[in-house]
Amino acid sequence: MTTLESRTGHPLEMTTEAEVTAVREVLADAGFLGEHVRYAFFAPEEPAKNDVLAHSPEDRPDRRFRAVLLDLSTGRSWDTVVSSTDRVVVSSLELDPPVDGQPPIIDSEFEFIEDVLNASPDWLAALEARGIEPASVRAVPLSAGVYDYPDESGRRIARAFGFQQDHEKDHAWAHPIDGLVAYVDLTARSVDRVIDTGIVPVPATSGNFDDPSVQGEHMTSLKPIEITQPEGRSFTVDDGHVRWGKWDLRIGFNEREGLTLHQIAFDDRPICYRASVAEMVVPYADPAPVRFWQNYFDCGEYMFARYADSLQLGCDCLGDIHYVDATIADDLGNPKTISNAICMHEEDYGVLWKHSDIFTGSREVRRQRRLVISFFTPIGNYDYGFYWYLYLDGTIQLEVKATGIVFTAAYPEGGNPHSSEVAPGLGAPYHQHLFSARLDMTVDGPRNAVEEVEAQRMPMGEGNPYGNAFRQSRTRLRSESDAQRASNQGAVRTWHIVNPDKQNALGQDVAYALHPEGKATLLADDASSIAARAAFARNTLWVTAYDPAQRYPAGDFVNQNAGAGLPAWTQADRPVDGEDIVLWHTFGTTHFPRPEDWPIMPVDYTGFTLKPVGFFDRNPALDIPPSPGTCH
Repeated sequence: MTTLESRTGHPLEMTTEAEVTAVREVLADAGFLGEHVRYAFFAPEEPAKNDVLAHSPEDRPDRRFRAVLLDLSTGRSWDTVVSSTDRVVVSSLELDPPVDGQPPIIDSEFEFIEDVLNASPDWLAALEARGIEPASVRAVPLSAGVYDYPDESGRRIARAFGFQQDHEKDHAWAHPIDGLVAYVDLTARSVDRVIDTGIVPVPATSGNFDDPSVQGEHMTSLKPIEITQPEGRSFTVDDGHVRWGKWDLRIGFNEREGLTLHQIAFDDRPICYRASVAEMVVPYADPAPVRFWQNYFDCGEYMFARYADSLQLGCDCLGDIHYVDATIADDLGNPKTISNAICMHEEDYGVLWKHSDIFTGSREVRRQRRLVISFFTPIGNYDYGFYWYLYLDGTIQLEVKATGIVFTAAYPEGGNPHSSEVAPGLGAPYHQHLFSARLDMTVDGPRNAVEEVEAQRMPMGEGNPYGNAFRQSRTRLRSESDAQRASNQGAVRTWHIVNPDKQNALGQDVAYALHPEGKATLLADDASSIAARAAFARNTLWVTAYDPAQRYPAGDFVNQNAGAGLPAWTQADRPVDGEDIVLWHTFGTTHFPRPEDWPIMPVDYTGFTLKPVGFFDRNPALDIPPSPGTCH
């Protein structure tokens, strides 16, 4: 039997239950755990890039894990790193909350929030004035943000709304108790204050989308779709190592980022060392006294991937599916395995290339297909799916799918300029879903640079007498201060990640282009608290010099942190031209909810694409065989 101490393999292999158990035993033996101590975060502590790239199969990797520990009784917390291989605590640092921020909100705090509220005379009086039984109220601890409340500094604070639940199967999101919010000290388990701006009728509409009487009779005109691969799937997976066609990569999973992709290569040529969604923020637009603070960092404040779904064949994934389990740690540090957390399958994607020639009579067509690697996670009212696509022509794409239930409020008779009415008397505040993709690029090697490429109109005149000309403009981004950029769809702006040391057959620097969607970035005022805390979302692109400690664009500890991450890092203004660089790409949607989004929201889509530009000397998909059967 292989022990942890003797285990050989790749440093980025998936986390095992034995490793989670070993970390807990090491922390317990070192005196870090106790009756009131909980895990607020647990994830692999990946080695630095150079160490991973220098790894050989016979090496014994030192497997390390980062565990953030929270003492619920005192509010003290420690950021620890443990080697499960050597069974030692490698480092430990106690957090200073006013400076560092707080650990994320955890399940144990969700469990007691209603008891805390129901022990508050002010909360109970507000419910009584509304004729609402406390036992019918569902509440959640919501991240507090950072505002001009000196008494909250250094304390672990949450804010809580109430939603009325009429019965056990009733979706309480349909019945917000508006005009009422509680500020809660999670350590003292007490209510600091209750803000009650006046009684508002609780919306009576139903949100029970899963009730057959709400759904109505199911359609009978839809015939089954069967996806079959008679000879089996075309990809292989070996402990997170994926091979498909000319693609070669590793997959990983942690509770903060969810699915991660590593060492992505095509035809043995590296493209991206590591890709993930490293942060997201959902800022709300309603400035009401009970709602102005609503800005949720689902990654950094809630570790949203710890709630990832166990995916189901025929429901979440269709076809010849390969599932991968993911192991994380629960609040007590015990291993928790999410079965079928990651879904992998192939999809037909229409025509790859085609031409019917008038001179030669040639008629050739090839089918495109893609490898899909995905996971889905619910967090509160919303559900998010993350789908990475790899295509036969070397394209990489990320698509995020947002669905679930919109966050609700009462909708007043006179209307609300910051909210939509989605059902009678029920409003959904305007908001955004803004994601930050961390793309550690290695386009044909570690030395890369970024060029901003866009279309440039030319005035009619000398050299352009008929006014039809336009050209391509290219600007090299030299330093971190230069490389804070906005999208410009009117100019077809893209960013080319080039390798100045490698040229194609035409003498051009090999490159991959980042194609943004070009949608709105953060709409909150630049002077606002959320603009400081989610500064990453104010730009579409940031480029930084690689630093293994710089992993999350809003900082390591986002909860109750006034602002960290990219703005602080880029003050050094390090060079990024021909260096080992990381791209941070902001993308997302601005949601003005519709009646069609109630009682459950059809999927909304957002994402970005990475496409080869001169990375190959010609079309890399010429060798795709023709489709069998009647096509040829």
